[in-house]
Amino acid sequence: MNGTKIRSASIDDVPVILQFIRELAEYEKLTHACVATEAELAATLFGARPYAEVLIGEWDGEAVGFSLFFHNYSTFLAQPGIYLEDLFVRPAARGRGIGRALLTRIAELAVERNCGRVEWSVLDWNAPAIGFYRKLGAVPMEEWTTFRLTGDALRVLGGGM
Repeated sequence: MNGTKIRSASIDDVPVILQFIRELAEYEKLTHACVATEAELAATLFGARPYAEVLIGEWDGEAVGFSLFFHNYSTFLAQPGIYLEDLFVRPAARGRGIGRALLTRIAELAVERNCGRVEWSVLDWNAPAIGFYRKLGAVPMEEWTTFRLTGDALRVLGGGM
């Protein structure tokens, strides 16, 4: 892993974190859905109650990738888990082991924190990512369907309308 360094992000990394998020949104063809701002990231990642953690992947001192994750909980295991929300390495830096190093660090944290699992979602058309994850030993949870409440439906259910 010559040249690779994985480190925890700090509030000073917020601009580069937002840039990575925007680049990921562009790659996933979801730029229209990316409305995050530096102020919101600073508040939710480094404020009084941090909701997620971020790792920065560097190659020869340059930030070239990131992962963002948070804890969830398995009632069946009675253990915490880690949910990987984002894993992104800039295309020019791919193939150097940075994505693997980011995921390895998350797995190390999961073991250190006595988590029962690490899980994430991947778009079904993203064959390179699916192949990468399978090579690491990850398996798809094909019997599960992800549901999401957002916008008006969330506000109605939450009593806000």
